[in-house]
Amino acid sequence: MTLDGVRIDLKKVKLPIYNLAAREDHIAPLASVFRLGRNFGGETRLVVSGSGHIAGVVNPPEAQKYQYWTNDKAADTPEDWLKGATEHLGSWWPDWLSWISPKSGKQVKARVPGEGKLKALENAPGSYVLVKAE
Repeated sequence: MTLDGVRIDLKKVKLPIYNLAAREDHIAPLASVFRLGRNFGGETRLVVSGSGHIAGVVNPPEAQKYQYWTNDKAADTPEDWLKGATEHLGSWWPDWLSWISPKSGKQVKARVPGEGKLKALENAPGSYVLVKAE
């Protein structure tokens, strides 16, 4: 891909990638997400969640809904990947947590808005969410 005359080479991206696809996603179809993952230069973990674009991503473990698939073996097509995949009940979030934790530093306490150098402007969600476009 070229943007503004600059060639973008995803093979130069060496960061580990957690590549999530939703099986019934009509916006980012599995075939596209699968192909994208093959273009990065570093470790890529493909995980396929059940359901569609929103529910496949926003699926907290407490909901005990849907499922996800994992497969650590390479495949030439998304269909072959799915044939060799293992189905897991529930949310993909715990899989992501176990993947990201060894790659992360120590956990720190969450900041409290307004207690640092910058003061909070207003309470969440903020008045801007009430602004209507004309």
